[in-house]
Formats: sequence, structure tokens, C-alpha cells
Amino acid sequence: MSGTEPQFTTSLELLRWIGWAQMMAGQDWVRERDLSREQSFALGFLVQNPGSMQRDIAEMTRTSAASVSSLLQGLEKRGLIERRIGGGDQRSKRVYATPAGAELIAGFDIAMNDLEEKILAPLDEQERVTLHALLTKVTSVLPQPTRD
Repeated sequence: MSGTEPQFTTSLELLRWIGWAQMMAGQDWVRERDLSREQSFALGFLVQNPGSMQRDIAEMTRTSAASVSSLLQGLEKRGLIERRIGGGDQRSKRVYATPAGAELIAGFDIAMNDLEEKILAPLDEQERVTLHALLTKVTSVLPQPTRD
């Protein structure tokens, strides 16, 4: 090791390193599809929640209505989402991922599962079970993550 490489000495530093590797792989996967992080989140949200309103997307992405409108315009220009008028009210537009949009992000979960397998490859099955049990024990006393 050269003197410039980080030295991880605590368990939490090692966990952050694993989280960093996962985050970087996710960003690379999204970037390969010419999407921003926010666009990929919005598109994934719409695949799981078809017909959402723009305010739902704003809440999920923690951004303003204007930012969501701009984000959706970019996705719409690429044919990845479509907005439809809901109930005849021009102000009530529902947003849907198109088949092309759903296809573009369809492999994200598979890519992340493959990454998990790569990260855990040095461990045998019993070590994986032990690691999972230990992490479950540690996280059992932490507050649950929320979208808020």
C-alpha cells in the first residue's frame, strides 16, 4: 500500500467503504443510461407507482414542483415518461413511465444483487449468515430509515 491510500481501522469505516462501493456502482449504472440520479429515482418511482402526480414525485425526491417539472420534461423528451390528464382536469396530470422508460431501468435491482454477490464473494455461506445476523443485531437498535 502506498501512503496515499486510506487506512480503514474501525468497523464503521469499513461499512462506509462498502456503502461507497455500492453507491459508486449504482451511479455508474445510472450514468451508463444517460440519466441523472434524480431522473433514475423518479423513473423507478413511476415504474412502481404508475399514475403518480408531480407532487408525489416532488415529495419522493425532496425537490420543488419547479424542479420536478424540469426533471420530467427531460424524461418526457426522451420518451421515458408520459403525462396524462386525470379526470378531465388540466391541472391534475398523472405521470407514467413508458415501456421504454421501464425497460431502461429494469436491470438496476439485478445489477445491485450482482454487486452484493461480488462484495460478499470472499465469505463462505456460514460467514455470510453470521455477518447478516450481526448487522441485523446492530441495526435493530437504530431508527428506521424514512423518506421524510
